[in-house]
Amino acid sequence: MTDRLFPEGATLLFGGSGGLGGAVALEFARAGSAVALGYRGNREKAEAMAAEIAAAGVEASTVQADLTDRASVEAAIAAAVERHGRVHSIVFAAGPLVPQIYMSQVTPEQWKAAFAIEVDGFFNVVQAALPHFRAAGGGSFVHIGSAGDRLWPGKDGLSVVPKAANEALVRGIAREEGRFGIRANSVLVGVIAGGMFDKLDAIGHFDEAWKEATQKSLSIKRYGKPAEIGHAAVFLASDRAAYVTGEQISVSGGFGV
Repeated sequence: MTDRLFPEGATLLFGGSGGLGGAVALEFARAGSAVALGYRGNREKAEAMAAEIAAAGVEASTVQADLTDRASVEAAIAAAVERHGRVHSIVFAAGPLVPQIYMSQVTPEQWKAAFAIEVDGFFNVVQAALPHFRAAGGGSFVHIGSAGDRLWPGKDGLSVVPKAANEALVRGIAREEGRFGIRANSVLVGVIAGGMFDKLDAIGHFDEAWKEATQKSLSIKRYGKPAEIGHAAVFLASDRAAYVTGEQISVSGGFGV
């Protein structure tokens, strides 16, 4: 490859065993970056994805991490660094499968669980990674957020609100850590035919009325593809976005425009 997009080392992707996370990981591999797939419990799927990447001639590994446990996150980052020499980018694509309900119906337990994985988890990842990024002369965070940050999608608050908190942290990282060569940006995800949407659709969370209303809210009249999220994430992490930080790219088909 004559035009390298990344320095030596790997992209560490938390949420690598998920449908969307796996697709994003594949795009980083296709762009020439080694990949470390972070997973919590689905080791089999993470290893299968790593094997698929390795079969394409790109180095891949897996690391286990409980995002709610700082020590576990620190160990995962250390393991990825030991395996690949450096982690140049971290993609945060982790998130629980949450029920589609109005905010008035959310229980305290559901609220705490959503924030523990997404908000506390992202904070743990950021704090554990910053020393490595600083020592390496820089690095990039890419947060996989929600297009609901710009237009509220009914009943999706348990996903949107935690990700919105992370958007504020992304801007804070960008502002405070840029002097160390560290960047942070977000990809806002719309309705994607893959990953969480498919899982929720399979158990009947989306009726025909919801699907019809969603189609009307889209400027591009189709659902997105997981790889399209990966394309945006690769760009934001790469040297082509070296002067981009604290920003959002909405990959949502013009949701709400």
